[in-house]
Amino acid sequence: MEATGIIEIYTEMTPNPESVKFITNQHILPNFQLDFKTRELASGSALAKALFEIPFVNGVFIANNFVTITKKAEYDWFEITPELKEAVKKFIASGVKPVDDALLPTDLLAEGSQPVTLTDVESKIKDLLEKYVKPAIQMDGGHIEFRSFEDGVVKLALQGSCSGCPSSTLTLKSGIEGLLKRMVPEVVAVESIAE
Repeated sequence: MEATGIIEIYTEMTPNPESVKFITNQHILPNFQLDFKTRELASGSALAKALFEIPFVNGVFIANNFVTITKKAEYDWFEITPELKEAVKKFIASGVKPVDDALLPTDLLAEGSQPVTLTDVESKIKDLLEKYVKPAIQMDGGHIEFRSFEDGVVKLALQGSCSGCPSSTLTLKSGIEGLLKRMVPEVVAVESIAE
């Protein structure tokens, strides 16, 4: 990762009161995202490890040009946001890679890898998620990932600010399930899986 020019960082609140999205004018992790729910899981990410050194950080989600940070409940955002902004800015300026290549899928590292073959229904579900759901979820500092479709049930993983968000169940059931049931008659339910 190479910082170019002046590094600017601004914040956006997310629907999850414990998470804030720190957006930068630099690419952090283009075309991919990683969710670190604990300090122990952050071993392959220099950025996540650096943020977990700050005592009030409870989770780190890295994607494209932003980092969503989840705080411990006993802290207030107005007290900790300046320190978190500075930590993200300092890390980007350092030029250190945010994550080890071992954590990235091989298709981002090398061309010509074989894609996973999906059924027609799975392809349609993934296309709908990509086109209608992911952009809105990413605007809120999160990510949603298709995991499986079996016996009419779509299983999705919620990451970033969506993980643990009080409104994620409503979004999942009312929004995403409603959309998929209307557009793909084979879908009977949508469930979130823990990762």
